Amino acid sequence: MTKADIVNEISKSTGVEKAQVQQIVESFMESIKDSLTANKNVYLRGFGSFIVKRRAEKVARNISKNTTITIPAHNIPAFKPAKSFAGKVKTHTK
Repeated sequence: MTKADIVNEISKSTGVEKAQVQQIVESFMESIKDSLTANKNVYLRGFGSFIVKRRAEKVARNISKNTTITIPAHNIPAFKPAKSFAGKVKTHTK
């Protein structure tokens, strides 16, 4: 499902114009990005959490040049689904 599909579904179910729904979805995603960039987690009860994870420094290999490189510690965004959400996905079959 793409962002356009999400906008279409919300527009259909609410009766709100697609352009307005698109703006709301864009604002929602921008708010999440801004929060994670500021190192603040986003918690949506019943859905899940958008969190910032810290990756430790590690040593890796560049196999094309046969050299060792050090990857510095860094933050990455991650999503952790709520238990109820994960349970629904886990038990759902086609």
